[in-house]
Amino acid sequence: MARELLPGQRRFTPAGIGGDLILLGWFLFSLFPIFWMVLLSLKTEAEQTTTFFVFSPTLENFATVLSQRGTDLTSVDYKTALLTSLINCGGAVIVSLLIGIPAAYAAGRWKYRGSNDLMFQMLSFRFAPELMVIVPLFVIYNQVGLFDTQVGMIWVLQLVTMPLVVWILRSYFQDLPEDLEQAALLDGYTRRQAFVMVALPLVRPGIAAAALLAFIFAWNNYVFPLILSDTAASTVTVAITKFLGGGGQAYYNLTAAAAVIGALPPLVLALTIQRYLVQGLSFGAVKS
Repeated sequence: MARELLPGQRRFTPAGIGGDLILLGWFLFSLFPIFWMVLLSLKTEAEQTTTFFVFSPTLENFATVLSQRGTDLTSVDYKTALLTSLINCGGAVIVSLLIGIPAAYAAGRWKYRGSNDLMFQMLSFRFAPELMVIVPLFVIYNQVGLFDTQVGMIWVLQLVTMPLVVWILRSYFQDLPEDLEQAALLDGYTRRQAFVMVALPLVRPGIAAAALLAFIFAWNNYVFPLILSDTAASTVTVAITKFLGGGGQAYYNLTAAAAVIGALPPLVLALTIQRYLVQGLSFGAVKS
């Protein structure tokens, strides 16, 4: 007679072990480029084209990236680009949240003919290739004086983040029982007060998840900063590529170091709001 498994236990079978090994192999394969980039960022210029895993690591590349040392790299102001990226992406996320949260609430609460089509149309702006709109945006930005300005970059990046915020938060508001707001209205609350004091606190995990995803999408954007900025509003995605051609030589180790530094802000933000992020991604997944 087979022994009954206790809660939390699992039966080990060849098929299950094989599946776990395949999943582990896929996981290691996915992480290998990141592992290789970190290794490359610790190599010297003479070792940057080698494939050896054993070498003498150095932090000189990070110091060079942040302090602009080296005659061929003085034009790469990476610290300014990093600060500019934080301002641009943070501003785009704030604008998207200020406009997107009320829009998502309205889309989740009021249904009318064609409402789903309208939401899909808004999300389709996110699907559209950026190269389709970059030329007219370049012309418009030059005419109205928004080229190479932080205001212009914040405004164009919210085109990337706004549809994402509205689409994600709409599902959270739809999962909220309307009875909670109806009870607040019966207690004398206005519709605005019911939204701010009842509905909004309940979707804070969803707001955190949407804000993090929006920040990552804005942070990783490359086409808009490349075409619509020069030096004053240039971001890390553009600054990283400048290390590939300084002085006619490709500095792969410096490029890797700049990429590692550029990956830290989204990582730190994700770790900071990890508790809300886990709640937000699982919100509404199980319904009674």
